[in-house]
Amino acid sequence: MKFIIAILLTAFLSFVAGLYLPWWEIAVISFLVSAAIPLPHRDSFIAGALGIFFLWGILAWWIDFKNNSILSQKVAQILPLGGSSYLLILVTALVGALIAGFAALAASYLRKS
Repeated sequence: MKFIIAILLTAFLSFVAGLYLPWWEIAVISFLVSAAIPLPHRDSFIAGALGIFFLWGILAWWIDFKNNSILSQKVAQILPLGGSSYLLILVTALVGALIAGFAALAASYLRKS
């Protein structure tokens, strides 16, 4: 139960903070949620990563959907993604997931020590 709460709380607080703060606030939010909700190290990493993976994936898909994939296809052509907007959305979500996951893992190790 704590695992699901950590995922949802990370995603919700990151969404709200993202309205007012820069993109890297996901690391701070993930760190704070992991420090507040005690989970094993592996579960802390996964909870932080999944919360942001779903949040950024959904937000990137929504932005892509709203502009008919015009911008994402052009950016995907610049990157080695073969012009696929879906791969760009996946890469975006994975980058956010890694940042949040490692921040949550750091908080979990800090809490243990």
